[in-house]
Amino acid sequence: MPVFSETGAGSYLAGRQAIYESDYSAAEKYYAQALKFDPQNQQLLESVLVARLALGEVKRALPIARTIEDANLPSQPARMVISANLIADEKLDELLARDPESQGVGPLVDGLMIAWAYLGQGEMTKAMEQFDTVSTQEGLKEFALYHKAMALASIGDFEGAETIFAANDGAVAQFSRRAALARTEVLSQLDRNEDALQFLDKVFAAGNDPSLENYTGRLKAGETLPFTHVRSVRDGMAEIFFSVGAALNTEASKDYVLLYVRIANFLRSDHVDAILLGAELLENLNQDDLAVAAYRMVPPDSMDYHAAELGRAEVLGRSGKTDAAVEVLQNLAAQQPDLPGVHVALADLQRQQENYVAAIASYDTAIALIDNASGSNWFLHYARGISHERLKNWDQAESDFRRALELNPGQPQVLNYLGYSLVERQENLDEALGMIERAVEARPDSGYIIDSLGWVLFRLGRYDDAVEHMERAVELMPVDPVVNDHLGDVYWAVGRAREAEFQWKRALSFVDPEDTDGEADPERIRRKIDVGLDTVLAEEGADPLKVANGN
Repeated sequence: MPVFSETGAGSYLAGRQAIYESDYSAAEKYYAQALKFDPQNQQLLESVLVARLALGEVKRALPIARTIEDANLPSQPARMVISANLIADEKLDELLARDPESQGVGPLVDGLMIAWAYLGQGEMTKAMEQFDTVSTQEGLKEFALYHKAMALASIGDFEGAETIFAANDGAVAQFSRRAALARTEVLSQLDRNEDALQFLDKVFAAGNDPSLENYTGRLKAGETLPFTHVRSVRDGMAEIFFSVGAALNTEASKDYVLLYVRIANFLRSDHVDAILLGAELLENLNQDDLAVAAYRMVPPDSMDYHAAELGRAEVLGRSGKTDAAVEVLQNLAAQQPDLPGVHVALADLQRQQENYVAAIASYDTAIALIDNASGSNWFLHYARGISHERLKNWDQAESDFRRALELNPGQPQVLNYLGYSLVERQENLDEALGMIERAVEARPDSGYIIDSLGWVLFRLGRYDDAVEHMERAVELMPVDPVVNDHLGDVYWAVGRAREAEFQWKRALSFVDPEDTDGEADPERIRRKIDVGLDTVLAEEGADPLKVANGN
């Protein structure tokens, strides 16, 4: 740990804990406080800089970056901030004058920035030569060709851009989703809408994507799509940081990738792909408030607005703000009623809130909008079946569960839920046993499914067979009240009364008093502890325990 004054040390430690938790607002505050006591400390300078950059405060990070560079301290984030501000201030001469060796961000970023800067100065030949130079470096060819195509398209040379996109069976055009959509716009500008449609059909799988549907609908209508992906040199510079950040996303840390994305958005505030990637990164870093704020940056007229709102609702729901999440999805469903994914997300949240009536209505809408013959849609019937079962609409529930199995035979969750429900209803017990045995075969380490197998054996009167499975279920789920309660019943059935009482007491200790919808009934468990399972069954008017085959 660096040496600080006593007061500065406390702020430094608080800042370090904040940055460990990716709490950039707190980190910036505490590190800035510590910096007052040691204004030349390299570690503190870079820590404040990184925190501000992670918050998207690129302009506010500039004085710190200048201080770092003036002191000849090595710092890639500082160089990123300085370069970004020179681009924003249109100081391309100063950007070109920077020494890549001592002031550069990295070979790829520096090489592409130089090319775009030449373009901004009207030096087209130099710009194209620079893109070609970058393309000769190992592993950088596709990046360079992608940016060269974007640069050509940005100045209206769509023929030149298409030559690059079409080469090698469209390799560069399939570099990323943005590259594919950029080529689509280029083809449309060349009056080749039919080719654009064929290309989209080749590259993107069939599915419900409003952005792609917007493209295809306009192309089919004969509209000439404008080229929107890079409209200026500044847009091109933003594209550098976004494309590099997106490439790093699978191999670098999320907080590091966030720095590139923040600069992309600083240079181009309407770069929706950068906004969405930044929000996703912040989600992964457990910065829910910042993620929500990022999603809200996507304007309602964007083709990706639905994706942003779905992401915002997911973050709100996960952070416990389910009412707010439901409101977001209800508004989105009203605005874009033909998107099944919106209704599914809304239904899932409503089911989580135990608002089963509303959930069923939302699942109904989603199912009506989709191809119901697709095997991937089994979950919608399964989830709607659960909602019906919770409302005691058993016929509808069973119908949904069986439809889910038609769509996805052998799905262990459905086999277990339907099998267990049949056991609880004491219907078709042999069929239920077969279902649960198939579920166990598919998921041998699932405590819930092992519990179901033990429970169906108990219901069938095969008490000795049930013991092993129920004990295994408790091993897998040691603090689950239902599983412990079941093991107590099984022990009682095989004459192990003291162990049964112990398990019931364990089950009682694990019951959540606020869970009023839970399967474990604390009053019933207490009664079993007091008088035993046989007496409880008699009081309930249920059949007494009976060993299978009378043995």
